[in-house]
Amino acid sequence: MADLVVLGFADREKAEAVLRLSKELSRQELLDLEDAALAWRTMDGKIHVKQTYSTTATGAAGGALWGSLFGLLFLMPVFGAAVGAATGAVAGKLTDIGINDAFVKEIAGTLEPGRAAVFALVRRSTPDRVRDALRPFNPSVIRTSLTKEREEELVSALQGV
Repeated sequence: MADLVVLGFADREKAEAVLRLSKELSRQELLDLEDAALAWRTMDGKIHVKQTYSTTATGAAGGALWGSLFGLLFLMPVFGAAVGAATGAVAGKLTDIGINDAFVKEIAGTLEPGRAAVFALVRRSTPDRVRDALRPFNPSVIRTSLTKEREEELVSALQGV
């Protein structure tokens, strides 16, 4: 089961840097994310959300593969790939896996102008190493699905207590 962690940041740049850091931590096998998203509120109050996992692209790639295989059976691999990609893209667009979009928008609506949040659905991690890597960005814990004790431990560790 994955844990949801929502971290708040002073600005969008810090939040984007943390998303880049999460990719590096994944390469080092210290963090395994199921999904992640970035939300920020501009100074004029507009909310923006950037998903890091594209279900449309994944669906299109899977559809193209299956379409090609079925197309080979009927001696029309190019047509099968095109139809499969289109069908997969539509299915991917309609599929919402990982972090719920409505939840992201709800939390983003609570951000003060100029601030940002990173939403991470964590399959597994090396907590001490991940917390040490995040500490310089001075995140605040907005919400988690962790137990009360583990959430308090995370807050203390990120604050350097």
